[in-house]
Amino acid sequence: MQVAVANYIALSAIIFMIGVGGVVARRNPLIMLMGIELMWNAANLAFIAYAKAYMSNAGHVFAFLVITVAAAEAAIGLAIIVIVFRRAENVDVDDVAVLKG
Repeated sequence: MQVAVANYIALSAIIFMIGVGGVVARRNPLIMLMGIELMWNAANLAFIAYAKAYMSNAGHVFAFLVITVAAAEAAIGLAIIVIVFRRAENVDVDDVAVLKG
């Protein structure tokens, strides 16, 4: 069974919009980080779909780079969020605008 590339792109767009909604609508930094991860994964899906459509390895290379950057972003972002949550139980992103040592 062959799935059309347009279906992959549509699914990628839906996942990306869910991620954008998570980042824009929520003020919890953990939810925002998950939204960003959804956007990274939507981009990966689009890269792989286009790589399959055009029979090129460039999409795979870009997806690998995105996965690497997403892993680094997740590690640093989670570390910052854990530090912020240690000081306060409820964290609003607007309250974390100024990070002081």
